Amino acid sequence: MQITRQADYAVRAVLYLARLGNAERAATSTVAEEQHIPPSFLAKIISQLSIAGLLHTSRGARGGVTLAREPKEITLLEVIEAIDGPIQLNQCVGEDGACAFDSDCPLKPVWCEAQEELVNRLKGTNFAQLLAQN
Repeated sequence: MQITRQADYAVRAVLYLARLGNAERAATSTVAEEQHIPPSFLAKIISQLSIAGLLHTSRGARGGVTLAREPKEITLLEVIEAIDGPIQLNQCVGEDGACAFDSDCPLKPVWCEAQEELVNRLKGTNFAQLLAQN
């Protein structure tokens, strides 16, 4: 499993904004340049994060992007799922009956446990913690 490049860019953009603090706005062009994200790609990412309630955007001379919440209130899981949707390691981890071997498969518990561990790790990691690591 690999998160998409778009989700990786989203995480880097949110981390960049978290470093600035809530009071400071950043121009999307600055975020794109500093984080090596194609500007057109970042515009789509910013839109998705804004819809998810993770960022505030404003236009104009004093416009830019800021976090909608404190870094300690934004988790890696929220950012990744805002871009990629719910994490699903394998088809069988989703709905029951999605796999022909659903009722008699020794792999399903392994996939379910691995997914649960990943989701819990991402949910338990917020951007304040990431900032504190630097």
